[in-house]
Amino acid sequence: MNPMTTDLVSRLLDDLGAEKSDVVGVLASRPEPVWSVETPAVGWTVHDQVAHLAHLDAVTALAVSDPRAFVDLRDSRPDRQRYLDEIGPANRWRDGAEMLRWWSESQDALRAAALNAAPGIRVPWFGPSMSLASKLSARIMETWAHGQDVVDALGEHRVPTSRLHHVARLGVLALPHSFAGRGLPVPETPVRVELSAPDGRSTWSWGPVDAPDVVRGPALDFCLVVTRRRHLADTDLEVTGEVATAWMPIAQAFAGPPGTGRRPGQFPRR
Repeated sequence: MNPMTTDLVSRLLDDLGAEKSDVVGVLASRPEPVWSVETPAVGWTVHDQVAHLAHLDAVTALAVSDPRAFVDLRDSRPDRQRYLDEIGPANRWRDGAEMLRWWSESQDALRAAALNAAPGIRVPWFGPSMSLASKLSARIMETWAHGQDVVDALGEHRVPTSRLHHVARLGVLALPHSFAGRGLPVPETPVRVELSAPDGRSTWSWGPVDAPDVVRGPALDFCLVVTRRRHLADTDLEVTGEVATAWMPIAQAFAGPPGTGRRPGQFPRR
């Protein structure tokens, strides 16, 4: 990889590691029963959430370091949802300490694979292949989103950081998929997204300045909505325009089925 690409990959890996550290910090000193607590994702415990992250970090490392082996794995599991749902139960034998050790090893393997990746690599996945930077951004988004399930289950609170920019950006880019994934026509009307960053000073924005359709508000709220961790009604987002109004209730920053999301009032504004 050229120096600029290597620097980008290193920064993404550092952000991914920081997201992991936030979740580990919540869990590291907790008693073993905490791992069995149900999370807002129906049927998923804290244990299942961390198993999902550890396993997919390891699978991503495989996809980067040995794409052919990953494709063999993927093709042997044609029912993707069943494959994902089986990760937690398949790892129930691991206690909390073992879970955290496994996750660390998986992410270390991903870091090594990414730093040694061939220039211009396209990373195969369960959906379309993507660039290494895009794949790492997706891992950051997933880690943050599943980490939110953990902190919600335990009644904890995480301080939002600038790393939310990765999540917000993917949420914006995924607008077409949010419609197409539900068999709806993809709108051609652009949407302006203006978000107040966690530092309280900066604004993150996408889309034409003069777009009539606008989503505006806290970056944290937008990220919670596009990862389907909060119902739109429980946020301070302001949504204007027909397309924006249609988009936000179905927005998702990730591929695959949308899941049930969260019901109104489940997590009222703080």
